[in-house]
Amino acid sequence: MLQDEFDILGLKVTLECAMAFVVGFSLVLGYIGLLACTCLLLANLAQNLPDNFNEAKLITFIPCLLLVGLLGRQLGLRVGLQCVQTVTCSRWVTTSNQGLFQDGDVLIGGLFILHYESPAIDKDFTQLPHYKPCTGFEQDPLQYIYAMVFAVEEINHSKTLLPGVKLGYHISDSCGPPLWALRAALSLVGGDSTSCNSAEPPDYSTEGIKERTGDRLVPLIIGGASTVEGQILSRILGPLSISYLASCPCLNDRLQYPNFFRTIPSDIYQARAIAQLAIRFNWTWIGAVIANNDYGHVAIKVFQEETQGARVCLAFVETLDRENIVSDARRAALTIQASAARVILMFTWYTDVKELFMQLAKINETDRQFLASEAWSTSGDLLQNIATSKVANGVVGVAIRSSAMPGFENYLRNLNPIHHPDDEFLKEFWQAKFGCTPEATNLFSYSPSSFKSGSLQKASLPPCSGTESLEGVEHPFTDTSQLRVTYNVYLAVYAAAHALHRLLSCPDGDSSPRNNSSTCSYLKHIAPIELLQHLNNVNFTTPQGEMFYFQGADIPAKYDLVNWQKTLEGSQKLVLIGRVDGLDLHLNESAIQWSTGSNQVPISVCSKSCPPGTREANRKGEPLCCFDCIPCAAGEISNKTGSLHCERCPLEFWSNVERTACIPRQLDFLSFNEILGITLTTAAVFGTIVTTAVFMVFLCYRQTPMVRANNSELSFLLLLSLKLCFLCSLVFIGRPSVWSCRFQQAAFGISFVLCVSCLQVKTIVVLAAFRSARPGAEALIRWFGPGQQRGSVFLLTCIQIIICAIWLSLSPPVPQRDLGFQGSKVTLECAMASVVGFSLVLGYIGLLACTCLLLAFLARKLPDNFNEAKLITFSMLIFCAVWVAFVPAYVSSSGKYTVAVEIFAILASSYGLLFCIFAPKCFIILLRPEKNNKKHIMAR
Repeated sequence: MLQDEFDILGLKVTLECAMAFVVGFSLVLGYIGLLACTCLLLANLAQNLPDNFNEAKLITFIPCLLLVGLLGRQLGLRVGLQCVQTVTCSRWVTTSNQGLFQDGDVLIGGLFILHYESPAIDKDFTQLPHYKPCTGFEQDPLQYIYAMVFAVEEINHSKTLLPGVKLGYHISDSCGPPLWALRAALSLVGGDSTSCNSAEPPDYSTEGIKERTGDRLVPLIIGGASTVEGQILSRILGPLSISYLASCPCLNDRLQYPNFFRTIPSDIYQARAIAQLAIRFNWTWIGAVIANNDYGHVAIKVFQEETQGARVCLAFVETLDRENIVSDARRAALTIQASAARVILMFTWYTDVKELFMQLAKINETDRQFLASEAWSTSGDLLQNIATSKVANGVVGVAIRSSAMPGFENYLRNLNPIHHPDDEFLKEFWQAKFGCTPEATNLFSYSPSSFKSGSLQKASLPPCSGTESLEGVEHPFTDTSQLRVTYNVYLAVYAAAHALHRLLSCPDGDSSPRNNSSTCSYLKHIAPIELLQHLNNVNFTTPQGEMFYFQGADIPAKYDLVNWQKTLEGSQKLVLIGRVDGLDLHLNESAIQWSTGSNQVPISVCSKSCPPGTREANRKGEPLCCFDCIPCAAGEISNKTGSLHCERCPLEFWSNVERTACIPRQLDFLSFNEILGITLTTAAVFGTIVTTAVFMVFLCYRQTPMVRANNSELSFLLLLSLKLCFLCSLVFIGRPSVWSCRFQQAAFGISFVLCVSCLQVKTIVVLAAFRSARPGAEALIRWFGPGQQRGSVFLLTCIQIIICAIWLSLSPPVPQRDLGFQGSKVTLECAMASVVGFSLVLGYIGLLACTCLLLAFLARKLPDNFNEAKLITFSMLIFCAVWVAFVPAYVSSSGKYTVAVEIFAILASSYGLLFCIFAPKCFIILLRPEKNNKKHIMAR
């Protein structure tokens, strides 16, 4: 095909160069001749001058010889031009002038590839080239041809479309190679001369062609069955053309192909439709086999662009060349076998697909799902091929839109060479179908076997009986159940007719009715540029009720979606499963039979979709479709399959164990039911019981010297305050509420101030008692009598009561959820609305404790056998150590553990005071009663 293009361009360049050479060389010879004639005239005038040696006589002979040479050269050039003319005509004129003709007011040309094999060309340059007819008869294009004839006859019988104007046609066989298409197109747009023996130079003007041939030129051609033909028609010849099969997107360029139209959608749209199928069925790992030309490469590029945002990847891309189809198909088959992709996309010609299926059948690779382009999705050759039926089971593809043509089947079945004696195409079909010749003599004929092989044979066939008919004959030619390309030809003829109708309709005021018609009188002067303008604006309703218009060179994209399904007999049939309208995909998924033989959609992925609760993590160095599944972190979820990211839950929610849903966070607080709460409660209750026991011991032995010597009233008050300290820790356990938050801090602050106040007063009493023993200090003890002691304790405690009252009235602690803690639980705690108030409460307790520690430390060495100041000193050391350690522990802990730290500090300090102060006394009272006397206590 490429070599044919080079031949066409080479011939064109050769002719142009030859003409340029002739013109230039003629100018040079003319100038030389002018100088020679001038020189001859001057020499002739000077030859009679008197001179023994007159050089002018010699010069006279030189121009004469030069003129004789020039005349001979001109004669040779003329002969050479005639040779070029003869060679050129011989190159383009065939011995066979086959075609289908019908005269009319306006002629429409038609180009169809009725034969696909071109004859061998003698290129040894030993004789003039002489071309034989093409061979390899095709059935489908014959139906296309009669679809054009059928449409023309419908239009000629129409009373609304082109009334008073008869359409004619000139249909030629463009054969397979573009070189023959160019020859056929030249005969359409320039007339078809059968003689090149004229002695005069040919006249290449329009009028000259008409004068020589008598043919009416066609302003528009229905044809261009391939992209190359469409480019040739638009670039080299330049007539208007409407293609029914050239789908390359490159032909959309209106700058390069302004006069090209088509009734088949661009390949861009079918690539987009297949991309939508891949996205719809979640096929993210797809193999591709494409033709190694613009058809395949452009389609796969558009497919990748359409699926880029849907994370669809190509596992491989294999290319097929028709020149090496066997080796390329074998390589592609092995690649498919080794790939994990279960879905294979194929943008190539049906003959290439057939060879690939044969190779796949050899290696028993039958479990792939194929996506078909319109080039092979409706191929009867593949559907009826038993050898590839296992491989090609369940094919889903895009097909050219099918539409009904009422009356077309009857028209085809009524065709008979008897009624069309000049129809060479029909005669050839008749010979192939019935094995007889419709007329007595026939130069070329087909036997049924030669028809199958597509080879032209010189054979003598018996004459037909005349009873042969297509009525009731089952043949692809008469099968009108699915008219696809045929309908495109039909639409192309109607588009041309409507453009002519608009062109030939006279504007108001300029009409010159002819035969009472509404058309104008310039039928023989149709300019293609005028027809182009009207063709761009064509907009009509087809006889089938569809709207038709051009969008540049294209029509709105419409496709059928088809599926290959097995019948009960084991063969395959084509089933319509949906359609494509522009960008809209309408699909009946329940009607699809997949390659697995069931309605279960095949899975084709590099990595299985990540389940809910996980996210996709790309593998380094691999496509996006290949990934690992990573579980979502705590507090994050993914509630759908194939999530790219995990979503964080709101503050009041947390992820469940499966990381698939956000659930409300559980309220967490220090309760009586958990181990920590039970432990602290037990410790508090035990402390209360021990304190009560000590209180009862002191109460029973209140008259003993040990109890009386240590200020029994303050001792009882101190035991009471310690019991309150143990009990107030219980208020911190349990669900926080408004009143519990307020009461726990007040009870804690007041209880400990009462306790420390008693110790401080006891220490002061000890110091006052020893100081009063000195001379002149007798009155000191009177200032610290029982009344003053009770008053001091009350006064010191009232200060704490006032601080707590102000704090709780202005900015009390309130129950609040701590959302800052990341976890499945949210802590319900008593939030300190005012840190200042809590600091004052703790600060006041600390001040009393430090003061008491200082006084007890000063009184620790006072002379006494049982000096209580020593016990107070140890107890306050423990108390202060506990609360100093409490501050950093309280600040660094979170949630319910903050409350536990505070309870632990309360219990630890309470136990420290209880055991340090009362344990030695109880030991003497209960275990050493002999020492519980005044003599032993007062001894130094």
